[in-house]
Amino acid sequence: MRTIDLRGTTPSPAELRSSLPRAEVDIAVATGRVLPIIEAVRSRGASALGDLAEQFDGVRPATLRVPADALAAALDSLAPDVRDALTEAIRRARLGHEAQLPEPRTTELGPGALVHQRWIPVERVGLYVPGGLAVYPSSVVMNVVAAQVAGVESLAVASPPQQDFGGLPHPTILAACALLGVDEVYAVGGAQAIAMFAYGVSADGPQDRCEPVDVVTGPGNIYVAAAKRAVLGVVGIDSEAGTTEIAVLADAGADAGYVAADLISQAEHDPAAASVLVTDSAELAAAVLARVEEQTAVAKHAERIRTALGGPQSGIVLVDDVEQGLEVVNAYAAEHLEIQTADAPAVAARVRNAGAIFVGPYSPVPLGDYIAGSNHVLPTGGTARFASGLGVQAYLKSVQVIDYDAAALEEVTDRLVALADAEGLPAHGEAARLRRTP
Repeated sequence: MRTIDLRGTTPSPAELRSSLPRAEVDIAVATGRVLPIIEAVRSRGASALGDLAEQFDGVRPATLRVPADALAAALDSLAPDVRDALTEAIRRARLGHEAQLPEPRTTELGPGALVHQRWIPVERVGLYVPGGLAVYPSSVVMNVVAAQVAGVESLAVASPPQQDFGGLPHPTILAACALLGVDEVYAVGGAQAIAMFAYGVSADGPQDRCEPVDVVTGPGNIYVAAAKRAVLGVVGIDSEAGTTEIAVLADAGADAGYVAADLISQAEHDPAAASVLVTDSAELAAAVLARVEEQTAVAKHAERIRTALGGPQSGIVLVDDVEQGLEVVNAYAAEHLEIQTADAPAVAARVRNAGAIFVGPYSPVPLGDYIAGSNHVLPTGGTARFASGLGVQAYLKSVQVIDYDAAALEEVTDRLVALADAEGLPAHGEAARLRRTP
């Protein structure tokens, strides 16, 4: 891991953002690659999806939609300990997301003058669950539970077809869908899945049809993120949740073994994963590097981890103190941010930019990946400066309902007319004036 020494410097937030470790990814290049895929799906539908599956996944599914008996069989064969873990993850996720539900409110501006605030779920959503280097039933939980708690009635899940499973998504993905009661599942991956959800697919057979959705959510690689950006406006999307990243803000009192394990935990996702340590202790940094070497040597995905930790997206940032460390992590805006410092809750309360914040030595990022009750679909690449993680709000629309009676309208008509005339729109004022009772 490379080291960036910011001690004794006072860079601006913009200078920090340009100097901190970040993946060398050009979203414009990725967008250029996915646009032909999106157009192929839009114009050729199921045929294009089959061709793209052969090209990218090495297998052509017999049908786009997973048969019901395959979902049932996957759940029946699910290992008992995994089923128990998924059941508990679902329970905690429901509780965590139910707490996010906004309350409808009515505001009385005067006698007979009411404005109601309503929250209405969208009708249909497309939920993407990545495949690739790992299996993510946890992403099924995160997507589906948030949508179900929001009250969405029509849910569809897409996940890449697998050569090893006859063109179906991984059985554990299918089992998680069945456990959650989702029966509309498609063997479609990557940017083509996002296009399928956005534009729908028409075909003669019901197993090769997919109705378009209103909102698409879910994590994925840079091409999935680029596809979501490309279809934004046709559908709504959540944040651009790309390749995973973790930042750890730690002081001299942090446990080097814990920090090393947490950096490694995200690095094993993908060679492009980002792991960043921000610390005011050179001694801790050296100890973490030593522990990283020890733990990586015995890790299952050692080569992947070394590639991720050695890439330009990962590194150690030395700062003067925790105060400067906060400036750094706010500029970096990590997907996952751990606070392993003295008085960690108070330090965490001062963080402005992060997808999710993990406080203290016993709240590691993997807790949020699986079973904390929070959501692991989070903004990456610095977009946590303006975007939020996946929650029920992604599937809800805020609608204001205006309900005035005659007296309430009369009370404000003169002011309304004055404003309308000031804007050069007298017909606006007349619409209110003609309602006056003689």
